Amino acid sequence: MKHAIILAAGEGRRMRPLTDTRPKPLIKVGEKSLLERHIEGLAATGFTEIVVNASYFASQIVDFCHDRQFGDARVTVVVEETPLETAGGIVNALPLLGECPFAVVNGDVYTEFPFARLQALDLQDDLAHLVMVPNPVQHPTGDFVLEQGRLLARGEPRVTYAGLSVMSPELFEGIKPGKAALRPLLDTAITEARLSGQLWSGRWSDVGTPARLRELENKLNQ
Repeated sequence: MKHAIILAAGEGRRMRPLTDTRPKPLIKVGEKSLLERHIEGLAATGFTEIVVNASYFASQIVDFCHDRQFGDARVTVVVEETPLETAGGIVNALPLLGECPFAVVNGDVYTEFPFARLQALDLQDDLAHLVMVPNPVQHPTGDFVLEQGRLLARGEPRVTYAGLSVMSPELFEGIKPGKAALRPLLDTAITEARLSGQLWSGRWSDVGTPARLRELENKLNQ
């Protein structure tokens, strides 16, 4: 697996005032931005074609990616005039993601999940494989049930999607260009018994507010 997409088009309204002048993925955690950490992690693992979608303060993301070298990885920024949501953004970038499964990383999360595990995944007949985490305080109800490596829409206990996954282009077949949410596609994959997952209990944070950013930095400094 050589292709990956980092989703970086969101406005990050809950992160204000930090996002009043920059996109959320360029907010620094420690000495590096979230986006830089993701690109470096993917490149170090062997991903050589990395796509970043951008919309809010897109020029800053374009400048950041074009001004740096990331080993052997080629980083391409796809600018959306208006945010297309998760599925819409991926559909818009599909021509750059090849015909095989690709990694998907949310640009606004901090994680120490080893990207090599994404690269080693074989979807077989599945449409996607999602990394899940224990429910954080801000999302106590979770997203899906994880049972013996399969994701289910109903039941207990539930876990939360970490914003890390491997997806097949087939997941997006028939989706027209434009805004499109990801959840309906995942629900359909569950109905077809073609959605797998795994639990990650290591360090992870949805850096969604300034308070959560401070909490994360405090933990990293301990």
